[in-house]
Amino acid sequence: MLFISSSLLVSVLPLLSYAKSNRSRSHTSIAKRYQTPHKNYVLDVKYQGADFFTEWDFFHWDDPTNGQVNYVNLEDATNRGLAYVQHDNSTVFGVDSTNDLPLNAKRDSVRISSKRRFSGGLFIADFNAMPHGCGTWPAYWSTGPEWPKAGEIDVIEGVNQQIANQYTMHTVDEGCSLQEVTTDLKTFTANLIHERCASKEGDNSGCAFKDSDEASYGKGLNEAGGGVFVHLWDQRGIKFWFFNRNSIPHDIVAGNPDPSSWGLPKAHLASTRCDVAKYFYEHVLVINTSLCGSYAGNVYQDQGCPGTCAERIMSAGNFVDAKWNVNHISVYQPAQSQ
Repeated sequence: MLFISSSLLVSVLPLLSYAKSNRSRSHTSIAKRYQTPHKNYVLDVKYQGADFFTEWDFFHWDDPTNGQVNYVNLEDATNRGLAYVQHDNSTVFGVDSTNDLPLNAKRDSVRISSKRRFSGGLFIADFNAMPHGCGTWPAYWSTGPEWPKAGEIDVIEGVNQQIANQYTMHTVDEGCSLQEVTTDLKTFTANLIHERCASKEGDNSGCAFKDSDEASYGKGLNEAGGGVFVHLWDQRGIKFWFFNRNSIPHDIVAGNPDPSSWGLPKAHLASTRCDVAKYFYEHVLVINTSLCGSYAGNVYQDQGCPGTCAERIMSAGNFVDAKWNVNHISVYQPAQSQ
């Protein structure tokens, strides 16, 4: 047993108290540095309702991720009921759930990208529902020219029977990383699952975070009535928030978003870890549903899905839940006076 005299203890206590106080102040100052400052934002563009599809391009080439899908153009998508606007002004699009197919045939699906390009902003996406189920690989994301040179930001992504969302960023080289970032600093609330943002041969994981909220993805999101996904991309970094249907901030509903009032983001790539303007620029927004492919197909059986992914594609009934339902996607920019 270690014995410490009372006189020595009295002399040591102030030093311990100072060290603890100094460490606390250091962490507090670092946390404050990462806080979202108050800014006024003005609406730049809102994608909603009857004009939704006129502002997006339909991708109709082979899937770059080797998915077992046939992406259709706007005419085919609308004629076949794969893309339409409902009476409540929500927009629905996704995977064919009508036609059975022979083994190894590609199933029709929709992939769209915004005609506008963005190099920053506050992006608010309100989804009533999203695709889910074995064989599916849905994503809402953005990317720039000459991938991965201009970066990629994945706001919603998952595969098969995944139960919570993953937020990911991809860059062209090692210039952005989350190495040595600790949750003790309280700059994000999701679980950091991969530190390296660089995407290259043999490792395309990107710097990634996994949400713990089961209402943030797939079946859980749909059963909860959907929710709002927000990402703020500016010179200070990239932050992500998710709000379920019952917790959407009033300022978002009112069209006057104030990220400084939302608390800690789910995920965060700070400018101290990445020159954001260098690695992320000129992005189009993308929403798509791939099937099987290099991600969903590779982990298909690991996630408890039956048979093979190719066999799953054959039955149309397997994809009745493989549709996006979008209330709106709104993009805000800082007021010019700031």
